[in-house]
Amino acid sequence: MELLEHRRALLEERLIEVVDGVEPKALNDGVRHATLAGGKRVRPTVTVLACETVGGEASEAVDFGVGIELVHTASLVVDDIIDRSELRRGTTSAWSELGYGPAIITSDGLLGEAFALFSSDPAAMQVVSEAMVELGVGEATELEAKPKTEAEYMTLARRKTGALFRAAAELGAIAADADTFTVEALGEYAERVGVAFQIRDDVLDAVADPEALGKPTGHDAMMERPSLVQITDMTPAEANGRARAEADRAIDALGTVDVANAEARDYLLELAEFVVERER
Repeated sequence: MELLEHRRALLEERLIEVVDGVEPKALNDGVRHATLAGGKRVRPTVTVLACETVGGEASEAVDFGVGIELVHTASLVVDDIIDRSELRRGTTSAWSELGYGPAIITSDGLLGEAFALFSSDPAAMQVVSEAMVELGVGEATELEAKPKTEAEYMTLARRKTGALFRAAAELGAIAADADTFTVEALGEYAERVGVAFQIRDDVLDAVADPEALGKPTGHDAMMERPSLVQITDMTPAEANGRARAEADRAIDALGTVDVANAEARDYLLELAEFVVERER
């Protein structure tokens, strides 16, 4: 666990460095509020661990990890505007704190800083661009063509949440100069972890205490959002079962990778367990 905290500290240090360099001050204020308010940093941690699992060094993946965290944060800023959510990561959301216009500009600024970190590597640019296309399709689907079945929901979850998880792991493999098969296998692992993460999010929205969660609950039902619990009338326990199945498939995909660093691989295995059991 100490080594995992060290990796997170590397990511946080670089994230702060990137944020400190954002100009002008108005944009810096927005980016700082959205980015440094907290967060689990799951995606960038996946980037670093994926890199190490296949023989790379943590330092080689830090910029890509910070980049994917910035992309994720940009998407959260927009989500909160759409949902009118006033709370994010235990504090005020960007639009609630700054207003709609500055929040939109903050999202643009986050994406600009992110792509600056990917720009030196064409493979990284391609991976993130593809993930953002999937994310955009997922967001549009959620707004206008809401899924009505479990299968349609799973497609949405892969696009809206799984795509950025996939990109996070693939970026780590790319940083380690892994072969195509390894990039794909780590991507599948992370995509399934992301889907499990989203299903667990649905469950927490239905049953968790908002103060413990750090954001409002009951939002899916109130806004008629396509939660797995809402679409299928599953119980929370049954939905957790679906999350567990995705986590198990993620572990299977990880098992096909030639491992150079067993400790890093073990952390990825723990993550697949954590996303199903987390309470916030």
